[in-house]
Amino acid sequence: MAPSPSDTVGTLLATAELTVRGFVANASNHTLLIQVGVPEDGTHAIYKPRRGERPLWDFPPGTLCQREAAAWVVSDFLGWQVVPRTVLREGPMGLGSVQLFVPHDPEEHYFALVGDERYHDQLARIATFDLLVNNADRKGSHVLRSDVDDRLWGIDHGLTFHPQTKLRTVIWDLPALRLRAAWHADLRRLASALGDAVQPVTTQLEALLSVTELTVLRRRAELLAEIDCLPDPPADRRPYPWPPL
Repeated sequence: MAPSPSDTVGTLLATAELTVRGFVANASNHTLLIQVGVPEDGTHAIYKPRRGERPLWDFPPGTLCQREAAAWVVSDFLGWQVVPRTVLREGPMGLGSVQLFVPHDPEEHYFALVGDERYHDQLARIATFDLLVNNADRKGSHVLRSDVDDRLWGIDHGLTFHPQTKLRTVIWDLPALRLRAAWHADLRRLASALGDAVQPVTTQLEALLSVTELTVLRRRAELLAEIDCLPDPPADRRPYPWPPL
């Protein structure tokens, strides 16, 4: 999953020297803040090494960092800019995901933002993305508002792409919001591309996910392209992550 020559940030994340600056507190898996390149560049990222992943009964071991990278591939293909630039590469603790750090105020999480109608469209797009990738862990703190451009970003996509329904999210407050026609078109475009083995997005995802996961992802894209509004939380299973923040 090498970045294109024009992908300046991706190239930096994929090739620059990584220096550990500290651990991210309260993370369930090994999560480190790293300096990317020389300190003068001021570029930081979040590094999640494979060997720091806590084993889970329902996700194959050692795949969470791959799912982090796969989430960016899907977000980038759709053009939705939900996931910060992410690469899979060798780092100080071995293979792991490296994601561009988003400068933000940690107090401005989902629960602080959902009351502001200015962000509802962006939150609906994140919620639609979570439906697509079957996000099993969209906590409130996994939605960030960038200090740079006021854009909302979603982080922590290690528990995604499971072929069984696993959606657990805090974003259930916007059921009346209609999905934009452009999002439907993007989802159909993704479904079509995933049916073609030579499409770049397909080859990228084949290196990160299983055949079954890709098949189900394509089916989810097809189904989501036909719904009008975000759904209500299901009554037959636990729809919220724990803790919610």
